[in-house]
Amino acid sequence: MLALGGLFLAAACTKVESPPLGGGRDVLADSADQVMFAAKFAITDKGLRRADIQSDTAYFFNQNTRIVLRPLEGTFFSSNGAKDGIIQAREGTYDTRSGVLEAHGDVLIITLDGKRLETVYAKFDQRLNVIMSDSAFFMSQPDKEIRGIGFTSDPDLTTFRVAKLLSAKAGIVSLPQ
Repeated sequence: MLALGGLFLAAACTKVESPPLGGGRDVLADSADQVMFAAKFAITDKGLRRADIQSDTAYFFNQNTRIVLRPLEGTFFSSNGAKDGIIQAREGTYDTRSGVLEAHGDVLIITLDGKRLETVYAKFDQRLNVIMSDSAFFMSQPDKEIRGIGFTSDPDLTTFRVAKLLSAKAGIVSLPQ
C-alpha cells in the first residue's frame, strides 16, 4: 500500500506541459515570399522621391508587389524634394502596383509646420498625392484642434477636408466688421 501511495505522489508532482499553440510564431513569416529585416526603400514618382520608408521587418507577398511593414516609419517629400512630414504606425502595407501605402494602428502624421494627425487608419495614394481615412481622427495645430470621422488631405495637411466633424476648437477668430 505504501508503494502505491508513493506512485500517486510521484505522479502528482510530475508537470506535463502541452506544446505552445503558435503564441510566439510569426504567421506572416510563414507565408511571405521574402522577409527583410531593417528594411529601407524609397517611393518615387517619375524619378521624384515622394517618401522614404523604413521598418524593422518587411514581409513581401504576391511576387513582391505587396509589402507588409512592422512597424512603419516614413518621411514624405514635397514635389520640389523638401521634407514634408513623417508618418508612424504599428503596421503598414504598401502595394507597389497601385502606389498605395496603408497605415494601421496608432497612426501618427506630423508635418514640419507643427500639425499633428492621430488616427487608427490612414491611406496615402501616391498617384493622387492624398492622404485619406474613413476612421476617427484627431488633428491638432498650434491654434486649432479638430475631431472627426473620415478625412481627405494633401500630405502636408494644408488642404484638409473632413467627412464628419465631431468637434473643433480654434484660437482667436477675426470676424469682419
